[in-house]
Amino acid sequence: MLPPRVFRRLILAPLIIVVTVFMVVTLPLWLVVTAAASLHLPPPQRRGPRFVWFGVAWLTLESAVLIACLWLWLTGGFGRDRHQERHYGLIKWFLTRVYGLAVRIFRLSVDIQEPLPTPEEQAARLTRPVIVLSRHAGPGDSFLLIYHLLALYSRRPRIVMKAALQFDPTLDVVINRLPNAFVPRRAAQSGIIEEIRRLAATMDERDALVIFPEGGNFTPRRQRLAIRRLEQKGLAEEAARARGMDHLLPPRPGGAVAAIQACPSADVIFVAHTGLDDLITVADLWRKLPVSAHITAQWWRVPADQVPREREAQIRWLYAQWELIDAWISAQRMARTS
Repeated sequence: MLPPRVFRRLILAPLIIVVTVFMVVTLPLWLVVTAAASLHLPPPQRRGPRFVWFGVAWLTLESAVLIACLWLWLTGGFGRDRHQERHYGLIKWFLTRVYGLAVRIFRLSVDIQEPLPTPEEQAARLTRPVIVLSRHAGPGDSFLLIYHLLALYSRRPRIVMKAALQFDPTLDVVINRLPNAFVPRRAAQSGIIEEIRRLAATMDERDALVIFPEGGNFTPRRQRLAIRRLEQKGLAEEAARARGMDHLLPPRPGGAVAAIQACPSADVIFVAHTGLDDLITVADLWRKLPVSAHITAQWWRVPADQVPREREAQIRWLYAQWELIDAWISAQRMARTS
């Protein structure tokens, strides 16, 4: 159960700063301990020191953001002026540095394949909001997506997240000051869709609403359960198409359809990515994280006037796009193994 906001602000936020100071002071000890514990492992698996460096750097950045948020709260009349642009700038600053850390510590590289727009398409892109429908897989995919939207495409992302993420004080403070939404784990689907509709309806040409239609990372068990639910609802066509996907869960169309209907002027962007698909839990990260990490991403944009307008046509269209993503992932994996 999520604690009240006053508890999160007065206890959890200062606690992050205290833990950060402790970790920075004791950093040499942690490095020695983790290095010693990794000696019996082959070199590619000696991940301990890398995780320690990244963890301490992450905590330091989070503490800096919390202090900056406190300053913005004070200078904004104790929250009456939310300084939205400054908070977006703060998120961009944080994610840029986290991305830089991942590049240096985990040798992360990201290859984004995107269509080359015509001059007319380029001009149109700057005048319309976008709805981003992304595959959900691997660690930090949402962080990387938000980073690229902010840093490369100068968009202001909006996202619906699990309420439990508010246990992270930095996310709790910053995200709640911007047009985003946190939803409880057991929230009714209608409530989630209503939040998506609310966020989409107020977008302008600089905004991007990010949705992960699968609702979670792919596993064979989740795929079986998702197909069973489709069958129980009498959605035989959707269940058959879901069985033909090797790497994805069937998309849940409710949120995507609600966003498109609430903001019909928005272009829709589909994002496929692969590279760290098998790293789902913290244990997976510890056991399998490679010496160097490479993510390949592909996205394509569908202009607003080419998006279907009838609900049933939108659902069929969404499944067709998901099948394209699944085929793209298969092709990427075959290319890596050939």
